[in-house]
Amino acid sequence: MPAKKTGVKPLGDRVLVKRLDEEHQTKGGIIVPDTAKEKPQQGKIIEVGPGRMTEDGKRIPPDVKKGNKVLFGKYSGTEISVGSEEYLILREEDILAIVG
Repeated sequence: MPAKKTGVKPLGDRVLVKRLDEEHQTKGGIIVPDTAKEKPQQGKIIEVGPGRMTEDGKRIPPDVKKGNKVLFGKYSGTEISVGSEEYLILREEDILAIVG
């Protein structure tokens, strides 16, 4: 399935992330209502900026790439809407880990 074009290209060391939905049911079988759920802190990178510029004008390419699953801080980034989709724009330094 080809990736959808978002029309958003992050600048510098920023990345565009689509949050991944977490389980709606606990291990004990209890279904958690939408109002009680926290926003997931895991997502898939949709777009990646060209990288950070150093003071001497050299570009440092990002460590993450399009398609990586990542963990990020709870209050990191800026939420944006593109059409009916919700995304998050993060700095690369706000990404805590690449998953799997």
